[in-house]
Amino acid sequence: MVPAPDLRGKHVVCFSWRDTSNPEGGGAELYLERVAAGLVDQGARVTIYCAEHGLAPKDEVRDGIRFIRRGSKMAIYVRGLLLLLTRRFGRVDAVVDVQNGLPFFTRLGTKAPVIVLVHHVHREQWPVVYPGLVGRVGWFIERRVAPRLYRGCQYVAVSTATRDELVAQGVVADYLAVVHNGTDPAPEMTGHRSAHPSLCVVGRLVPHKQVEHAIDAWEDLRRTFPDLTLTIAGSGWWEHELTDHAERALARHGLDLKDGAIVFEGHVSEERKHEIYATAWAMALPSLKEGWGLVVGEAGMHGTPTVAYRSAGGTRESIADGVSGLLADDQEELTAMLARVLGDEELRQRLSEGAQEMSHRFTWGRAQHSFGTVVSEVLERHHLAGQDPL
Repeated sequence: MVPAPDLRGKHVVCFSWRDTSNPEGGGAELYLERVAAGLVDQGARVTIYCAEHGLAPKDEVRDGIRFIRRGSKMAIYVRGLLLLLTRRFGRVDAVVDVQNGLPFFTRLGTKAPVIVLVHHVHREQWPVVYPGLVGRVGWFIERRVAPRLYRGCQYVAVSTATRDELVAQGVVADYLAVVHNGTDPAPEMTGHRSAHPSLCVVGRLVPHKQVEHAIDAWEDLRRTFPDLTLTIAGSGWWEHELTDHAERALARHGLDLKDGAIVFEGHVSEERKHEIYATAWAMALPSLKEGWGLVVGEAGMHGTPTVAYRSAGGTRESIADGVSGLLADDQEELTAMLARVLGDEELRQRLSEGAQEMSHRFTWGRAQHSFGTVVSEVLERHHLAGQDPL
């Protein structure tokens, strides 16, 4: 076995606009905290700087990681750079700059090596989330400014799809590593598959997740499967629009939200999330873009296959098409594939077995080792170049 990287005495500061305790936190934040915990196990001192919110203190130590929460999700960019420039984080040996559309511009604030972590490129998301000038400026920064600012820095992508997009933007492939997501072991569950056909969607309720497509699929499939249910777990600022969309779909079938055919569960506990996975016949993941699709592996642990869009990118790696789930090319095909899974017990069983097998291929232990190796190699290159961190 390859020994774990030795990062004793090193201080790694990670810049992320959210953390997992934030109501808007998701897979990207979980990924960062898992690899950060790995760095702690490898001897490093790790600080995560992120936006403050009402569900967690401004300063906290959790799982050996120091959390510093300051400012809103937009103000943190300026504030974080100022804190770095004024050395408020203390000695910094390496920086992890999580580029979630916008980078933190940390290269301007430190001589320490910067590792840019990218889950996916936001080309398609900018006009959906920020129509007009704001979206165009955001995409210009991501596409043109960031690759130039971070030229020569080490990048980490969570999938080869993201890696390829970054290379197309001008990031040098030699400075680009791929570190896949892991999957947490599923808790022991006493529940069983629902007796009736059932679908689930798990994730943040924001426009680019395109949960409307799952609701539309439910409406079409209800004609073939009259007792079909759809459970939607997650919260977000697009929830009101989604409930309105669901109410209109339900009304066309003489139903409303009280009847339980479509259920919005909001933010759920880990236990409830896994119950939803375990009881659903299939999960729909109609996202416009996914760097990986962490929920795919979580559902797969329960033998629940996922139907997603091929064009989302990372889904082409987290889902083995035809083996652990199905990949669709458009909304019509997504609905047709969900119909196949619901209506064909043999196919559903085969995909269920494939989903469970696939979920065990990617572990957090492997991801932590790989990410720690990247950090260790970056620090070694920095040392050999004779550069001292701040």
